[in-house]
This record gives sequence, structure tokens and C-alpha cells, in this order.
Amino acid sequence: MNFGTRMRDKMWFCVWVLFLFGSCCGRFVVEKNSLKVTSPDALKGVYECAIGNFGIPQYGGTMVGFVAYPKSNRKACKSFDEFDISYKSKPGGFPTFLLVDRGDCYFTTKAWNSQKAGAAAIIVVDDKEEPLITMDMPEEDNGRGDYLPNISIPSALINQSFGDRLKKSLENGDMVNVNLDWRESLPHPDDRVEYEFWTNSNDECGPKCDGQIDFVKAFKGVAQILEKKGYTQFTPHYITWYCPEVFTLSKQCKSQCINHGRYCAPDPEQDFSIGYDGRDVVIQNLRQVCLFKVANESGKPWLWWDYVSDFSIRCPMKDKKYTKECAEDVIKSLGVDLKKINDCIGDPEADEDNPILKAEQDAQIGKDSRGDVTILPTLLINNRQYRGKLDKSAVLKAICAGFLEKTEPAVCLTEDIQTNECLENNGGCWRDQAANVTACKDTFRGRLCECPIVNGVKFVGDGYTHCEASGSGRCEINNGGCWKESRDGMSFSACSDNEANGCKCPPGFKGDGVHACEDVNECKEKSACQCRDCKCKNTWGSYECSCRGDLLYMEKHDTCISKNASKEISWSFLWVIILGLAAAGVGGYAVYKYRIRSYMDSEIRAIMAQYMPLDNHGEAPTNHIHHPDI
Repeated sequence: MNFGTRMRDKMWFCVWVLFLFGSCCGRFVVEKNSLKVTSPDALKGVYECAIGNFGIPQYGGTMVGFVAYPKSNRKACKSFDEFDISYKSKPGGFPTFLLVDRGDCYFTTKAWNSQKAGAAAIIVVDDKEEPLITMDMPEEDNGRGDYLPNISIPSALINQSFGDRLKKSLENGDMVNVNLDWRESLPHPDDRVEYEFWTNSNDECGPKCDGQIDFVKAFKGVAQILEKKGYTQFTPHYITWYCPEVFTLSKQCKSQCINHGRYCAPDPEQDFSIGYDGRDVVIQNLRQVCLFKVANESGKPWLWWDYVSDFSIRCPMKDKKYTKECAEDVIKSLGVDLKKINDCIGDPEADEDNPILKAEQDAQIGKDSRGDVTILPTLLINNRQYRGKLDKSAVLKAICAGFLEKTEPAVCLTEDIQTNECLENNGGCWRDQAANVTACKDTFRGRLCECPIVNGVKFVGDGYTHCEASGSGRCEINNGGCWKESRDGMSFSACSDNEANGCKCPPGFKGDGVHACEDVNECKEKSACQCRDCKCKNTWGSYECSCRGDLLYMEKHDTCISKNASKEISWSFLWVIILGLAAAGVGGYAVYKYRIRSYMDSEIRAIMAQYMPLDNHGEAPTNHIHHPDI
């Protein structure tokens, strides 16, 4: 193929891409953070600024510094070394936020030059009054874009009128203190973060494609741990476009699209005459979506990260291995059901919608506060578009900022992700050094002072100056914060598990129960052992009472009695009992005999009444007797 033919193909590619991309009207949402001016008084207030899509925004955190406006190189398009200007902070000094003007060079160039000069952040002033826009990275930088991955400072764009006010204040000699705040830039409603990664399988689109693959490889381990433990819910997505109807039957549309122009991707090499076609990219994108779907249904959604990483290594375009056969070998090595994936892919030649890719196109359209997905790559965290460097550490920070405070996983609390504020002065929270218990809880967003729960025992208090163990088992932890002392093998404590809280000196002691309990001298205070013949001896926590001579001490009555008298009384009491029992027995026997005799007499009288008249019955007259006839 001659040079003229290839040039025509490239020109046609540009025209076709213009129609392809022009067919999708997107609603782009500018992600913002807040900029708070704390001095001077004339500028005090909170202002909006747009987060740049490069560098590392401090999601979930804040930065405090002062604003500087350079006397030379005010657009920061050249290195500040040429002007002998440095903004590197001295030990103990405030960081410098460099204020620069928009124009004449890429936003990323301004950020890189500012970072090299020592600035901690860059604030770009718009050159016209308009709604805030997102500062993005250039598609190409004439081969001089090697610095892009190295930009680490955050960036913000402010409107022209606010920028002019900042400049005027600085010209007047005011010290302008600013707080850049990203704490509310991402929603953080609960203990699970939902995030989406919009990408594609094309590995020949330059630095952006290389950056996507490098990110997947670097972030894979963290992503899989978070997913397996239920901290996150990840979903990959792929952007597709449709071919304008007037071009559906064209050679170019057929080579870049499947399903009769419904789903398309730009040519990987941007040349229709060589290499792979856009349709190859669309089919591989579809295969990756289907692999995630099948893996997710089997309970292993994290296999997507393995597949994409392995496919990029084993099946690159440059080695002519970007094929179905190579992809299926990778799938088989991961043990994912290949038949289900092929069923999901369907027929790319069918003149009908593919439900998977149709869902992907529908998902590109933004809803509510989320804008349309128009940039590759795009990362959405809790339905909010991430802005900044596609870097393992930067993205992990953003995901950690999406957790409700106190629910973030341990990986979010490591030293390379955040600073543990509890290490310095215990974060200003309560602490019991003796029990090694603290109310300071490190979080990704800072620290919280909350009375802890230790070994099932809840501490109550304000968390800053006071926490006290409460409830059952509280005495097991530093004795509930109460007094305790041991002497001569005996121990006494002012803590009682029968009480939900508080400290009370035990019997025999007096005091506040917290710092001290002193022995009560019962003998001196005459609160015990006070009878006439008693002898009192005070002991630690108690007392001993005895009697003079041959007397016996009765503690219940606090009195002394004779030991002999006690014996005599005991025998007398015993004889009384014996005689009482004997009398009761005699009386019972007499009653018994009387009742038996009375019963016998009544029986005998009844029998005799049947055979002879008794004395107390009158005799009937003879003439009154009626004799029946015989």
C-alpha cells in the first residue's frame, strides 16, 4: 500500500471518529472540593474550586498552607529554576499553594513546574468568567509527557473574579491562608464502597492505555482483598459508541463495529489499513464484561482482575496475540466456565441488540449528580467521578474516603495511606496508661475520641478527659479504675462487679474509692467491741474483739458471758426439754386411756340394751299388750 492510500485512510479515520464521537452528547459533571480562606478578614469564606484530573487529590483530608503569586513566570509554563524562584518549605513552615494564571500551556505543565519549584498545591485562575471546568491531561504532549505520571501535588481551578481578589490581597502585602478541603468530595454513607472502572481492552492507544493496564496490575491485590472481605463492590464497564446510520454499510463502520453498527470502538492503530480493527476491541471488551458476569454469578467477581492482567501479558496486540484463542486459553487457566462466557457474548454479526453491550451504553448516561462517562479511563466511587492520577495509592485513598468513618478496613489505616494522629499526644484523647487503654481511635479521616470497649467491657465518658469502665467484668480491667491494695496476703478493692459503675471503699475502709481507701480504726472510733468486759484490737481492714478473764465474746450481741454459766444454762435447758417431753407423753397416754374406756362403755351398753330392759326404761302395763290369735 502506497503512502497516499494510507494518508487517505488516516484522513477517513479522523472523519469517521468525528462522526462517531459526535453522535454521543454527554453531560459532563465537574467534580469539586472546597477552598476555605481563613485570612485576611476581607477574604474569609468558603469557595468552590474544580478538582484537576491529574496529580493526587487528598480525598477525605485537608491541606493548610499560604498562597503565593510569582512575580515572574505567572503562567508557570517554564521551569521556575530559570527565574531562580523556589517555594520549598522550610522545616516547620507552612506549605505553599502556588497561584498561577491559565493559558499558553497545558494544565499539567503548570502543575509539574510548580511541583518542581516546591509548591504543595497549585491553584489555577481561569482567564475568563465562566462556569468551572475540569482540568484534564493532554491526549499527547508531543512526546514530552513523561512527567505526567510523576505529578503528585493536588490541583484546583478557581474562577477569574475570585482569583483577582486573591491577587489584589497578595499585592497589598496580606498573608493569605487557605485550607483545601476534600473531605466531602466523595460520599461516605456506610461501611461498603461501590466503585466502577470504565476502561477498554485496547493496548495500543498510547500512554493512557498503558496507564490503565499498569493500574490494573498494581491495584489487583488490594482490589481482590477488599472484594473478598466484603468491603467493596466492584463493577467493570466498557465504553462503546454506535455508528451513524448513514455509515452503517460503509467499510469503515463494518470494520469498527459489531451487530450492524450498534456497538463500535475506534481503530487501535488509528489506521484502517493495518493491525487490528475496532470490532476486535469491541468483542474483547464484551468478553471481559461477560467474564465478570459469569465470575460474579459464581461468587468470584475478583477473577476479572486476574483475567485482565493475564490477558494483557499473554495476549498483547504488538505480538499479534490479541485473539479469541489466546483469550480462551487465559479463561481456561482461571477455571471460569467458557461456555457460559461464549453464550453471553452471542453473535456479533446478528442484526439485533446485544443485551450486555446495550446495558453498557445505558450505564454511560449519567443520573442525578453523576455525569455521563465520556473519558477513558473513568473511575466512579460511590457514584461520584474520581479526579486525579490513576495510581494505586491515590485510588486507594479515594476508596478509603468513601467509607463511613470508623468502618474503614485496616488497609486504609496503614502508614503509606494516612497519618495515625493517635501516635502524637494520644490525639488529645483520654488514656489510662496503667491499663494501656485509650479513647483515641485512628480513622482514615483523622481520629475520634470515643471511650472504648475492651474485652467486652464498655467504657463510658466524654472520651476526651474521662472514661470509666462500666458493667459486668469492669473490675477485670485495671480494677475498674478503683483503689486496690494488698498486705500480708490480704487484698481489698473498691471495685465491685455488683455495681455497674463507681468505686466504693469496702467495709472497714473509708475514702473516695478511686485514689485511696484508709483503714477505719473501729476500736478508736468505738464502733465495735464496746461492752464492759470487751478488749478491742484494730487490724487492717477489720478488728479483733476478745473478753477479759474467762469470759466468752458473743459478736452478735457485742457482749461477754461466762463460759461455766453457759454450760449450766445449757444443761438446765436440756432437762426442761426432757421433762416437757415426758409430761407431754404422760398426758397423751391419759387421754388415750380415757377415750378407749369411754368407747368400751358405750359399746357394752348398746349390747345389753338388746337383751334386757334397763333401769332407766319404764315397764309397759299388761292390758295394753295386744296378743295376736294363735
